[in-house]
Amino acid sequence: MNFQKITLVTFGYFENDFLQKLIKKIHTEFFINVQLKEGHLDLSDFYEPNRRQYDANKLLHHFEKEYATDDSKTICLINVDLFIPIFTYIFGQAFLGGRSGIASIYRLNNERYGIEADTNLLLERFAKEIIHELGHTFGLIHCQITDCVMRSGTYVEDIDQKNISFCSKCRENLMLQQNNK
Repeated sequence: MNFQKITLVTFGYFENDFLQKLIKKIHTEFFINVQLKEGHLDLSDFYEPNRRQYDANKLLHHFEKEYATDDSKTICLINVDLFIPIFTYIFGQAFLGGRSGIASIYRLNNERYGIEADTNLLLERFAKEIIHELGHTFGLIHCQITDCVMRSGTYVEDIDQKNISFCSKCRENLMLQQNNK
């Protein structure tokens, strides 16, 4: 498969200026055209009332089936609390070496933690999460380099400690993956 673009599919409201800044950050990291689409989805099918969260596995599989294409890496942008059975919550998830992933902004804003709103920090966190999930779609696994965007993050502070960029080893692996597609 030859991936010629990255597609961000929004579900729910995101300010256009915020999305345009995200697109710029993602394009800078991948050097691939980034396009934006609006999606529509009944999220009730993915809601687990006992947890009061949304099942990321079910959502990712549905998103893959309905929105992924063979010429694009496609990421679902959403604002809901995601979980997978082995974690209390997650920020995002993707198919390793696949066509799609999901990233949620839900737990990335300061207000959730009783701190003053910071739109620039929110943008930076969300961009890192999207780039991280896109890295997985290009076949990258978690990295042990502390500030690499591919480092696993359990808490929002982990995301803050990472750079928005790949370390040299992950960048090299990414380039190899892109050239082999």
